Amino acid sequence: MMDQSTIELVTIETKKSRTVKKSKKDFRDKYFIKDVENITGIKAFTIRVWEQRYGMLVPKRTDTNIRYYEEEDLKYMMNVALLNSHGYKISKISVMTRDEVQRRTLHISENNSTYQNQIQSLTNAMVHFDEKEFNKIISINMLKLGMEETTVNIIFPFLQHVGILWLSGSINIAHEHFITNLIRQRMYVAIDQVSTPLLPNAKKFILFLPNGENHELSLLFASFILKTRGHNVVYIGSSTPIDDLNQLFKVHHPDVLFCAITNANSNIPIQVYINTLARNWPNTTICLTGNQIVKRRDLKAPSNCKIIASPNDFYTYLDALQSGGQV
Repeated sequence: MMDQSTIELVTIETKKSRTVKKSKKDFRDKYFIKDVENITGIKAFTIRVWEQRYGMLVPKRTDTNIRYYEEEDLKYMMNVALLNSHGYKISKISVMTRDEVQRRTLHISENNSTYQNQIQSLTNAMVHFDEKEFNKIISINMLKLGMEETTVNIIFPFLQHVGILWLSGSINIAHEHFITNLIRQRMYVAIDQVSTPLLPNAKKFILFLPNGENHELSLLFASFILKTRGHNVVYIGSSTPIDDLNQLFKVHHPDVLFCAITNANSNIPIQVYINTLARNWPNTTICLTGNQIVKRRDLKAPSNCKIIASPNDFYTYLDALQSGGQV
């Protein structure tokens, strides 16, 4: 029997229609100077100085006389930014051919494992929809660092950078879908390869996203962490209505519900949602994460709810469980 707040929330979920920001084009043929600044990190003023002093770029003009750059110009400037950040003087870069700039950039990408360098390389591959290069960068880092360190220090910061580029209009939804699907595939493979046996005192976690929420990456990473630490995972995934969750709970009787809310366009009132979860399952710990949880300073977490603000928070929580702490 659902209480009134649950019924109201189910009604909201049923009526909910997800809004998605749309770009004018799925693929871009023009990048304005602000786009180049956002993607490369080189200030617009500096780009203009380099154009005038070294002739590194020759921007084209729109019919209304606004300067713009083509895709090859953007790729070149991303490589220039990477070389410059690794000690190459701009006067030296300016006399290199574009092929030489690219060769030196690839050498740095393959031999320098600093996190920021890898994030920049992933951004480069994303902007040019280079699936082979994107997967190669991820594979190299997973071999060197492992799945956890690669995700925490490279993939998640990269996704934050993608979010900034998305909000600024420098990339579009095709870029986001491209990289999200590639990362999701790698996480599925990593989860399938986990062979850790269940702990004698393993806890059962149900992992789910609210109805209308489809951003699974943080949930997949949580699944990987839990499985590698010997816990029992029931992975439900995206867009789970509250009444379906109620039925699942009756079947699995989990120790913990783990929920992520990332979608900024969600029409579900978040405070009402977490209050409903807490009231429906008062004797169960509910772990909450995602940008729409972590960044909200006005949320009041009920006593049986725990906000997971970072991977380190999750590690700490699981360490406490393993040492016999309360769920």
